[in-house]
Amino acid sequence: MAKRIYIVDDDATIRRSLLTLLTRRDDCLVEGFASGEAFLDATPRLGPGIALLDLHMSGLSGLDVLTAVRRDGLPYLCVVVTGNGSIAVAVEAIKRGAIDFLEKPYDQETLFDRLERAFDRLARSGETAARAAAAQEQIARLAPREVDVLCGLIAGKVNKVIAHDLAISPRTVEVYRAHMMNKLHVQSLPDALRIAFAAGLVH
Repeated sequence: MAKRIYIVDDDATIRRSLLTLLTRRDDCLVEGFASGEAFLDATPRLGPGIALLDLHMSGLSGLDVLTAVRRDGLPYLCVVVTGNGSIAVAVEAIKRGAIDFLEKPYDQETLFDRLERAFDRLARSGETAARAAAAQEQIARLAPREVDVLCGLIAGKVNKVIAHDLAISPRTVEVYRAHMMNKLHVQSLPDALRIAFAAGLVH
């Protein structure tokens, strides 16, 4: 699968230079945007990827774009690029969701290294999202009472306590527990717990 890189920089010379450099790589699809607004407007048609995001732009700044990406849950990891780097700026960018900070001028080797690290992280986040989706699908198969029993077990409660909490008999709890384990295709509570954790039931 092609690696998608989005260059968000209002300096046309820098944007063209990066486009020329990165399009030489056979494994990359690269697109440039002259403003933060243009990038965010295009997101409905863009696939997950890495945004090389200039911090100091007219209109929406790089920090504004970072805020929007995080707020809207957009599938991009952002590497912030600036010619006016400082520790305070770097800290603020990281707080807003940037995964790396690149200060101009930088060499080609440094750029490629940061991009590879970002793509490795993007791949890991994609695998985590896939596991979460699969786990949520499994949990969705459970009846509401089966979910209640699972949550009770996660909390460390024994069947008798769960029965009291739900105003049902211990025997009924055992039936719900058996059905829950069967639907999740697991043999043990730790296995059920792992699915619940991946699905977001355990925090």
